[in-house]
Amino acid sequence: MPAEYALPNVWIGIGVVMALFAVFYYVGWWASRKTTSDEDFYAAGFSIGPVTNGLGMAATWASLATFLGVIALIQKLQVPFVYLWIQWSISIPLLTLLYGTSLRRMKAFTPATFIQARYGNACTVVIVCWMTLIMVMYALGQMIGLGRAFELLFGVPYNTALVVAGAATVGFITLGGMYGASYNAAFQMIVMTIAMIVPLGAIMKAMGSSGWWFPPLAYGDMVPSMLEKIPTFFDMKYDFRWYFALIPAFTLGPVALPHLAMRVFTSSSVKSARWAVVWFVIFLGLLFSGCYAAGFAGNYFTATTGRVIAKPDQTILILNVFYNPTLVAAFVMGGALAAGLSTIGGNLMAIAGLVGNDLMGVIAPDMDTKKKVKWGYVALAMGGVAAILLAFKPPKFLVTSILWAFGLLATTATPGILLGVWWKEANKLALIVSSIFCGLLFIVISPHVFPSICIGKGLPAKLGMAGGMVTVPLSFAMFIVLSIVFNRVKALEAYAPTLADKQVIDRIHGWADEYDESRYNGITWPLVVAAVCMVVFFWGLKPW
Repeated sequence: MPAEYALPNVWIGIGVVMALFAVFYYVGWWASRKTTSDEDFYAAGFSIGPVTNGLGMAATWASLATFLGVIALIQKLQVPFVYLWIQWSISIPLLTLLYGTSLRRMKAFTPATFIQARYGNACTVVIVCWMTLIMVMYALGQMIGLGRAFELLFGVPYNTALVVAGAATVGFITLGGMYGASYNAAFQMIVMTIAMIVPLGAIMKAMGSSGWWFPPLAYGDMVPSMLEKIPTFFDMKYDFRWYFALIPAFTLGPVALPHLAMRVFTSSSVKSARWAVVWFVIFLGLLFSGCYAAGFAGNYFTATTGRVIAKPDQTILILNVFYNPTLVAAFVMGGALAAGLSTIGGNLMAIAGLVGNDLMGVIAPDMDTKKKVKWGYVALAMGGVAAILLAFKPPKFLVTSILWAFGLLATTATPGILLGVWWKEANKLALIVSSIFCGLLFIVISPHVFPSICIGKGLPAKLGMAGGMVTVPLSFAMFIVLSIVFNRVKALEAYAPTLADKQVIDRIHGWADEYDESRYNGITWPLVVAAVCMVVFFWGLKPW
């Protein structure tokens, strides 16, 4: 017998959603009164403390998929999903360690701000275009989820739900800028954590678990029953390459996500940014452990009751309708909405920064601060409108998967950022060539654009794991080798790093004006990295 989500009393759901949006708009209005400069609009005046920023990072990272698609993946993948989750979650600490705090010293608004300082205008345009495409893909996935959530909650047609949800969301995000996005995201993280964990405790208690008091870790007493019903639940179902492919696709991609990097940049100091990562790990660990327990409970529910969850992405909602009062079930949907809203807020702020500050900085470098902020507001609102319009009849290319976008970002942007921060030989033309060539190659060999031209098959191909295993190492290797070659060709000397470019690297690493040519230089280690990347590249080409 199938189990489906249906709220017995729609008005309770409407009340919960209206209360949440009232808070979001109040925070946006309060934040708008603090926004007087481009630093306020794009980076919250570089004033956000570590706890608030840790909450905001976790909320921006979590997304609507945490309540819907991620739990559906746990239903499908079972324990191997944990390895996928680990690769996601370590990206923020890596982002902070590898370049986040370094760019915080230069008070960057987005990673593309660094690209402009390090590589110049042409590279900035290339990276901004890739990042904006990926942010639109990301926001589009969230917008579709919000439309579906409002459709479920209020029982209205999808298109109507999309317009209402989209307009209400874009409104409070545009109103508040980065101040509003930061404090709203912190509040949203608290809401979604409570909505995920507390009702799940009641569900586990009803299932007979003695570990109901702390669902994220104390579900162990349910394991023997689970193994009786689903003996393969804890099996490692895939070969080693499947797990290795998670690294280029799901670790190196999120490392370059602009809306996550911007959270690091808003910190009040470098020390605050580092502590924010500690809080991020605590908060996201709590939420994602609860998310995994919810997926476990969904499998347990099906195995022990015989009721099939026809739509796995509604697992947490169905469990709450089945076991908990209507008000609790409505609050869980509110938590899911909060997750989607926090991510859309980050996506749209990233689009605002990329277009309003970085791209306009190339087009009109002498533009004054007030005009930059105005362009930021316009870009933010237009990004939201574009996501709403695309969500009516979403093109398959744009909504294949948020996860697929990670592989594209790892291919096009991550090499330029990481090598640009840590290697003085990184060449401007090499970045342009490797980013465009490998980015287009990633799109071509995915199964979504040209189905007949595809690397890998099944889930690894759909999620970008197979494609990322090819194009990410190729992009790093191409960038390194082409940089070394181009820097030694006299006809291309205009693209070689200048002394000013190299001084940027020493400065962001805290050396101030103590420039040393030999620091972060040399070609031995980069060539070793390129060789390793080529080994991975050929491994990725082997049939899956």
